[in-house]
Amino acid sequence: MFKKLSILFGLLIGFLGNAQNEALFNQATEAYNSGEYEKAIEAYMSILEKNEHSAALYYNLGNAYYKLNEIPESIYYYEKSLLLNPDDQEVKTNLGYAQNMTLDAIDTLPQTGFSRLYKGITSKLTYDQWAYISIVCMILFVLLYIAFYYNQYSTKKRFAFIGSLIALFLCIVFIVFASIEMNAFNADNPAIIFADEVAVSSEPNESSDDIFTLHSGTKVNVLDSLNNYRKIRLSDGKTGWMLADELKILKDF
Repeated sequence: MFKKLSILFGLLIGFLGNAQNEALFNQATEAYNSGEYEKAIEAYMSILEKNEHSAALYYNLGNAYYKLNEIPESIYYYEKSLLLNPDDQEVKTNLGYAQNMTLDAIDTLPQTGFSRLYKGITSKLTYDQWAYISIVCMILFVLLYIAFYYNQYSTKKRFAFIGSLIALFLCIVFIVFASIEMNAFNADNPAIIFADEVAVSSEPNESSDDIFTLHSGTKVNVLDSLNNYRKIRLSDGKTGWMLADELKILKDF
């Protein structure tokens, strides 16, 4: 009896929490539509403090900060929205507007034809989606092999055997795709620079030489950490060290 009451109480708390977050979201949206962008941000942040994350929430935060001309914050939240929903064209468009207001123009390293080909294929789905498809193919392989083993007609046995081999082959391919995407996801640790100007040095200490300068709103990839320094890489391949408190990690949900 006590266990059932605990479950019901937990469901009730969850329901009330969702209702409260929805009310806060609507309140923030009304404030945004009325031009009260700071009030909207405050309401959206209240939802985030309850560990409620969504692509729409981050997108709206990006819009509110953009209206206040706080470009690094707007880029940061647009990018977080895209992490949760990578195919949202509206977010990509607004992110492009915000990025056009930053100072750093960084080129992207060219890719080989083969690299573009396999990345274009593997990036169509996330690593967990590729994994789910591979599981479906494995189940299909087992079913077709059972059909081959028990079927008495040679023609049906032949089709079942060929189908099982194709399913097994696709299962292996999709496992490889899932592995590629998972490795790419783990290797990618993007961050946005928030300091107005950052001197990137060759080593993680105060006495090292500055090798280039970056400005707020620039996206970098964090490669390593040492004390209060972070090793970063730009999309053009340049690397260097900068202070950790001058950037914010995007995957820090």
